[in-house]
Amino acid sequence: MKRVIFVLMGFMTVMGLYGQKQTSGNPIFPGWYADPEVAVFKKQYWIFPTYSDVYEKQVFLDAFSSDDLVHWKKHPRIVDTAAIKWAKRAMWAPAIVEKDNKYFLFFAANDIQNDNEIGGIGIAVADKPEGPYKDYLGKPLIDKFYNGAQPIDQFVFKDSDGQYYMYYGGWRHCNVVKLKDDFTGFIPFEDGSIYKEVTPEKYVEGPFMFIRNGKYYFMWSEGGWTGPDYSVAYAIADSPLGPFKRIGKILEQDTTIATGAGHHSVLQIPGKEEYYIVYHRRPITETHGNSRVVCIDKMEFDENGLIKPVVITREGVKPVKLK
Repeated sequence: MKRVIFVLMGFMTVMGLYGQKQTSGNPIFPGWYADPEVAVFKKQYWIFPTYSDVYEKQVFLDAFSSDDLVHWKKHPRIVDTAAIKWAKRAMWAPAIVEKDNKYFLFFAANDIQNDNEIGGIGIAVADKPEGPYKDYLGKPLIDKFYNGAQPIDQFVFKDSDGQYYMYYGGWRHCNVVKLKDDFTGFIPFEDGSIYKEVTPEKYVEGPFMFIRNGKYYFMWSEGGWTGPDYSVAYAIADSPLGPFKRIGKILEQDTTIATGAGHHSVLQIPGKEEYYIVYHRRPITETHGNSRVVCIDKMEFDENGLIKPVVITREGVKPVKLK
């Protein structure tokens, strides 16, 4: 009975006095999803998550769009293993880039465990955010382990000078590479290396990067993805290559709301000093590793530019229209 009353109170808070949706609520859309990548395309918000299921069923990606962060439309199966012939299972952690009127969707597939297996990080391309996407390279962009990093969890970052970098890596190692302008391969760093390790303390997976006031904020997930200790930490550097000295956690579980809060992305409202964190977490009623939902909450900074610990909520956020 207490649980029913608790859920109803949260629902009433989200819906408001007259039944109209006042906030997004958390989760922001139904279904088991994880590893959300948030973006803004043509005055619309987009989220590209992992479909959260056993690897053999995790063979496609959906997308979601919104005009206000509150009401979301599902775009089912924007890409699947039928379009990516070398991918057999475990498509996850999409990263999206709009470039030259094309949409490039980076993803990981097959959960390879060594260099002899087929899989890794690939790219799909489409003319619209909702797809349909087709294989861009016909093969993985990265299909081997370098510096101990499993080729998964890629994030593509555009620096202020226009250079694209890709941060990626599981198994507690993180690499960065410089992407060619057409995304078909890599540009060597000044020392001649291709895969530069930038692993910060306690890094596990899920890297993310953004710039604020000329500083590079590098973020990642810590802990085990199936456990309650999954969380997000960060560092601040003067360069996209670091060094990245861990500052501390900013997103973690609240055992009265949800556990396993992690693998996130960050949304800045264009032209505004207004930030949101989009992440997945596990409802307190669930124990299965794949029972994950996508949520959104405010992300704020203190006077020194440090990220304040995020307060995870059931209410989510209020509507924000793009201008």
